Amino acid sequence: MDLVSVVLEILEGRSLGAAVLELLVLMVPIWVALFLGVLVGWAWKPKWANLPGAFSEGSVVSSSPPPDSGRESIPARAISGQTLSPLVPALSEGSGNGKSSSEPHAAISNYSLAKVKYEDSGLVNYVDLVHLCRLVEVKDGGPSWIHMMDRSTATMSYQAWRREPQTGPPQYRSRTVFEDASPELVRDFFWDDEFRLKWDNMLLSASTLEKCPATGTMMVQWVRKFPFFCSDREYIIGRRIWESGRSYYCVTKGVPCTTVPRHNKPRRVDLYYSSWCVRAVESKRGDGQLTACEVLLFHHEDMGIPWEIAKLGVRQGMWGAVKKIEPGLRSYQQQRASEAPISCCALMAQINTKVSADYLSSLDNDSSSSSESSEMANETRESKEKNQLGKNISKLLIFGGAVILACSLDRGLMTKAVIFGAGRRFGQIRR
Repeated sequence: MDLVSVVLEILEGRSLGAAVLELLVLMVPIWVALFLGVLVGWAWKPKWANLPGAFSEGSVVSSSPPPDSGRESIPARAISGQTLSPLVPALSEGSGNGKSSSEPHAAISNYSLAKVKYEDSGLVNYVDLVHLCRLVEVKDGGPSWIHMMDRSTATMSYQAWRREPQTGPPQYRSRTVFEDASPELVRDFFWDDEFRLKWDNMLLSASTLEKCPATGTMMVQWVRKFPFFCSDREYIIGRRIWESGRSYYCVTKGVPCTTVPRHNKPRRVDLYYSSWCVRAVESKRGDGQLTACEVLLFHHEDMGIPWEIAKLGVRQGMWGAVKKIEPGLRSYQQQRASEAPISCCALMAQINTKVSADYLSSLDNDSSSSSESSEMANETRESKEKNQLGKNISKLLIFGGAVILACSLDRGLMTKAVIFGAGRRFGQIRR
């Protein structure tokens, strides 16, 4: 009603030209209000409105879970030349008897095409080493570990923990200490698939698909026996060992393989991670001698059965399975003492990538720094967006107040012009 009265007031006693001019001026607040509505709608547009095809017919919104803390996908930068080149002077490939070189050029000259092939392939590379180191140091940023078990025998002690990330299967961590065993022997023991068939009754078959004599990287195929109500499971595993002093970082994880066709039986397990750190520790006898061997194992896999059932099975059968490892290790110890021929897998276990403790620390720091930098950049960007949005909203409130004030006070054109001019100048000052 106020708008109608204003229009009638303008038309009374004025020429047609003056009336039209004042009507056009009167329409300015309406156009300003329309513009402000469009601007506010654009400023408060939700992020999902930018997604292409978000409202297309038949489109389905799906979100793939982020990589699990136990098994991370290898980013493109990890296999690019920019990331690979700094590693060359820091690493020295070779068997356990070789010496690491401190000369960058010597390291580069020893970096063969076979090594480049396996680094670039992303089968098992330094990203996996960094992740395992962070797990060992409990710095991976995952959920807290829940203690499950603490058992021991005369020559072995065992502890186990579990945690459940937001996405992915439950993860397990264990610490096993074998008395009177060297890290080198335990390393070879876990790598030796031929001997594993003798003590691991769940392993039906094991074969080597690929191997790199330069880095020790292997791709193996396992078929494991499952209970009668489940089909057997097939695993395509990539694995590699890094050596730092007398500590060995052994990474094994599921990798894609197009050369081996899939079958309904045995069913292939794609999500698989089982890596451990093997190192010498002091014996529980307390004599100060590093004659015992500690194995820190980190394991998770998606076996294709409900996770709650898998958790129950693991909890019930964990100690029984662990107790079978030590007799196998002692038998392997006797076999190696008798100077029996070493299997091909055990020989591959002795080809390690040598890294220094300082280098491992630098990798951990670089990973932490990059993560922190990314988080800081995100926070800075969000802060700038919020500040800019706050300034825009302040301007909109000023203009909106001017519109309301102009439409509610004296309807003279001079008053309206003064109010709009003041509002516009004040908005410019706020920039």
